[in-house]
Amino acid sequence: MAIDYSTDVGQVRLLIADTDPASQLLNDPQIEAFLAMEGSVKRAAAQALDVIASSEALVSKVISMNGLSIDGTKVAGELRSRASELRRQLDDGDGDDSVGFAIVDFDRHTGYLGYVP
Repeated sequence: MAIDYSTDVGQVRLLIADTDPASQLLNDPQIEAFLAMEGSVKRAAAQALDVIASSEALVSKVISMNGLSIDGTKVAGELRSRASELRRQLDDGDGDDSVGFAIVDFDRHTGYLGYVP
């Protein structure tokens, strides 16, 4: 099944590079929980990256086999760095989907006390 990147869940997947439907790191309910807890796509993605980083550090640690090695702590550090960058962007107001402006109807006369149209 293809990922719908127009949805919040799909956008979180895109930000955390969890885009292979055949081997997803997180399921939709987990991402929906991050969205509910964090309130924005980027904050949910940052939290997801932190959780993936913790899992990577716990599971992988440092593994060497046949001349190849995987350092889970370095991978976790990179994931946490990406999470920090997403949070920094939000703190700077870059791409925060919870900040904006609204266009409202304005009647210049309703602000004056005693005015009755």
